[in-house]
Formats: sequence, C-alpha cells, structure tokens
Amino acid sequence: MRITDDRYTRDRLRFDLALRLIRHEARTCTIRAWTGLTDDRIRKLYKSYVEHAGAASVKRHRGKAPRQAAYFVRNGELRLQSSTLATLLCSLGVLAAGARTDPGALAQLQWGERFCQAYEAYLAECAEPRLGFEHACFLQRALERQLELAIDECLLCGALVVVSAFAPRPDGCVFCSEARLAPPSRAA
Repeated sequence: MRITDDRYTRDRLRFDLALRLIRHEARTCTIRAWTGLTDDRIRKLYKSYVEHAGAASVKRHRGKAPRQAAYFVRNGELRLQSSTLATLLCSLGVLAAGARTDPGALAQLQWGERFCQAYEAYLAECAEPRLGFEHACFLQRALERQLELAIDECLLCGALVVVSAFAPRPDGCVFCSEARLAPPSRAA
C-alpha cells in the first residue's frame, strides 16, 4: 500500500488542514468542524507536530470565538483590513454563492484549504494584521449571512468594502475617504 493511494487522500487532507489551522491558532471547535477530527486527535496533533517541534509561538486559544460584527468597521485600519480579507475570500471562491453547498467531506476540506490560502494572502498583504484567524472565520460567516455586515462597492473607485448592514453607507473606501478629506496641496 502506498500513502498516495486515493483512499488515503481524504485522511491526509484532514491532517494537513488540521495542522495548518493549528498553526493559524484556530480554536479546537473550528478545527473539529472543518476536518471532522476528534478533540483528542487535534490535541495529539498539536503536541506531536507543534509543541514538540519547538513552535512555541503558536498559542491555543480558549473560550468563545469573536462575535461582534462592529469590530470590523470600528476604525479605518480595521475597515481596510476587513475589506482586504473579504476581497481575497471572494477572489478564491470562499464567499461565492453556494461555495459550501456540496456536503461531501472532500469538498469541505478543499473549501478549508481555499480559506487558509485567502487568510495567508491577507497576512502577507498587511504589514500589521489585526484580524486573527477566528476573526476571519467570523467575517466570512457574517458576510455570507449579510445580517450584520455586507459587501458593497466604493462609490468613487469601485473597490470592495465591508460595511455595516445597519449603519449609513460610507462615502467611499478608506483611501478615497482620506483623499477627499485631505487639504489640496499648493504648488510652490
């Protein structure tokens, strides 16, 4: 038997995704929901491949996951980072209509891989990322439901922006709003 046989593909994808989620400091309940692994198996993976490997910077978060939608539109920096992450989620098909409608385990694992790709691209894009992995998960769920947060377009440049579903729409994205508020420069 070879490890590359098709019947082992799903199990390898589960473990690979679980390790990726552990490195992103996802909570155990998120890892369990996305991979189907038990809590005990997740703890053993953490001890075997992360804790004993010397990756002391990876923390295990406890308690409730983030639940406040207002966090993403609190200030200009968070609005910009939320919009960046939402754009990446859309471009990789994580927020597409019906992105997770296939109930198969393999499709769920592939969706999780795309989500991780989007989050890793966000981390690479932002100099000081302020959205943790669980915040990214909450943002994705909130944008799918569109009860508290929604995606809109900047009226000036057409960029995607994350907006509160209840508050008045901003005039533009962070860049366009700052450009409109900046005083005109004087020619010398």
